[in-house]
Amino acid sequence: MTPSQTIAAPPPDKIKVKVDGREVEVPRTVPDPITGKPIPTTMIQACAAANVDVPHYCYHPKLPVAGNCRMCLVEFGTPALGPDRRLVMNPDGTPKMAKSPRPAIACATPISPGMEIYTSTPAVKQMREGVLEFLLINHPLDCPICDEAGECKLQEYSVEYGKAESRFIEPKVHKPKAVDLGPRIVLDDERCILCTRCIRFTRDIAGDDALGIVNRGSYSTLTAYPGRQFDNNYTLNTVDICPVGALTSKDFRFQMRVWFLKETRSICTSCATGCNITVGSREGRIYRYEPRENDAVNACWMCDYGRLNYKWIHREDRLTQVQSPKSRVQGRPATWAGALAEISELLARAPQGSVAIIASARQTNEELYLLKKLADKLGAATDSIPRSGEGDRLLLNADRNPNAQGARLTGICSADMGGRIAEMARAIEKGAVRTLVVFGEDVVKHGLGAGLLGKLETLIVSDILPNETTKLAHYLLPGCAHVEKRGTFTNAKGRVQKFMKAIEPRGDARPEWEFLHELVSRVTGQQGDANLEGLFNRMAKEVPAFNGLAWAGLGNTGVTVSL
Repeated sequence: MTPSQTIAAPPPDKIKVKVDGREVEVPRTVPDPITGKPIPTTMIQACAAANVDVPHYCYHPKLPVAGNCRMCLVEFGTPALGPDRRLVMNPDGTPKMAKSPRPAIACATPISPGMEIYTSTPAVKQMREGVLEFLLINHPLDCPICDEAGECKLQEYSVEYGKAESRFIEPKVHKPKAVDLGPRIVLDDERCILCTRCIRFTRDIAGDDALGIVNRGSYSTLTAYPGRQFDNNYTLNTVDICPVGALTSKDFRFQMRVWFLKETRSICTSCATGCNITVGSREGRIYRYEPRENDAVNACWMCDYGRLNYKWIHREDRLTQVQSPKSRVQGRPATWAGALAEISELLARAPQGSVAIIASARQTNEELYLLKKLADKLGAATDSIPRSGEGDRLLLNADRNPNAQGARLTGICSADMGGRIAEMARAIEKGAVRTLVVFGEDVVKHGLGAGLLGKLETLIVSDILPNETTKLAHYLLPGCAHVEKRGTFTNAKGRVQKFMKAIEPRGDARPEWEFLHELVSRVTGQQGDANLEGLFNRMAKEVPAFNGLAWAGLGNTGVTVSL
């Protein structure tokens, strides 16, 4: 069957409903957030389709419905039926609506054909005021010192939907404060509004039924299972979904007011999953990573391991100075212009096959592409270092390289990553390889010991942090962390995703693609693209796996390619 003969799938079954007088067409069913099986579309989802905001606390689109906060109460009507079970029509020909005498919680009530939903009637407004007044009865008035200030839904809804003053004059019920819930979480039970989002996430998403509610009435409190701590690799997601300041991160707690943070779209580099993240930074310092929603990769979650893997970026021993043999002899600082000129001249006169390149699978697609072009010109052998750890069933991948697929697709390494290292070692031992270029790896730990590297005529190294290989380098080129540059990674499933620059690099450090572009142009004589967008588009034309891609077409969530 040719593409023109392909039978198009029928459109999904749709239902027409009205939200505040506006007609909207929505699917009859949607996938269950846990099982993926079809379940009826609810009122709150229909309202979202109509761009009508319905306030809510316990509801979360990626969690099972609990229906316990009642903040999403709305009024509704359905087409009236006569004694003959036929529609009763208005004089203008429209169906007459039978308004329900009772409100409904929008998060758990399925829609039906012809339904009308009313989200802003006087009764609905009064119900919201009542729910907020109830939630605030025992809530501490400590917004100025609360770590959730600026992101608190109780604070926001109180302003938007609540009353200006409280009628409550009795003493508030006091609950445990600053509870050490686990190694990464602090709990303030007085701020908890018992929405149970954290309980449902931990039980249904993380698979660790560790949290629950004890006691009754006004004395109900959130707690961990007796005798154990709240400790799994996804605990910090509960901080993200907590609508108030009950659950806070020990790492970010009292570090920075959120309204001071600059938010940058990026990718987690701790494993091959490539979770989409938002980097929170201020004045050149990273303060936190948060998951960014991408249903094709990580939904709206990320693991604690990846979330906290950023502090190395601000290590005091970061490599920030270019080094070259000539500058060492002359006792003066090296410059990028001088070092690149020397390296270019050295590589240009190197005999074919006398150079080898080891490129980290933590480099971007663009950097690996440029290194492969350099290797092709020099007839150089190339490879990358495998990096592995223990994975899990949710997001953490056993492959700890963020761009192993990119290394394979650009041709830097084969499916057997690291399989050529032993061959390179033998070539260095025999003197066949006299120049080694290393990007982002400590090869001393991977079969190329200090004695072997000492036999090289030239060792060119680019890295971010010092290691045994950088100590032996003749030329040292300081590179950047991914939050200090732009680029793309290809995750384990072949999704090409871009990340943006959050902070400036320190000292002489430069994005590797920038100086690699200059180096490749000098050695090959080919003038490439001096901007990243052009470089990516050129790579997409020359690397078969990326054919058809364009930087502008990647969007914020990426594009999947065939592996």
